[in-house]
Amino acid sequence: EVQLVESGGVLVQPGGSLRLSCAASGFSFDDYAMTWVRQAPGKGLEWVSSLSWNGAITYYAESMKGRFTISRDNAKNTLYLQMNSLRSEDTAVYYCGKDVRGVPVGMDSWGKGTLVTVSS
Repeated sequence: EVQLVESGGVLVQPGGSLRLSCAASGFSFDDYAMTWVRQAPGKGLEWVSSLSWNGAITYYAESMKGRFTISRDNAKNTLYLQMNSLRSEDTAVYYCGKDVRGVPVGMDSWGKGTLVTVSS
């Protein structure tokens, strides 16, 4: 059974930094691309970033470029999202998702999310 468990979400001040983690189990982690999406209060899901099975290819939503960095440690079966220069509009529940292939084409599983609140 695929399990994805996000962690690291906390209250942080605007301009601050945070690193989210996603611990994966139940599948061959290094065979699949992974993705972060988020959902702000009262809004729909928003794609944040994706990376290929080996981390060599990364993709970012325009508003995250230069601020967020996605990475993975296949030895630890863990996905990360380093978030810098956080803004109030980054407040959301962040979910990690497993893709159906080694390059990002679409998710078939996701975790329960971790809440990031950016506020002074």
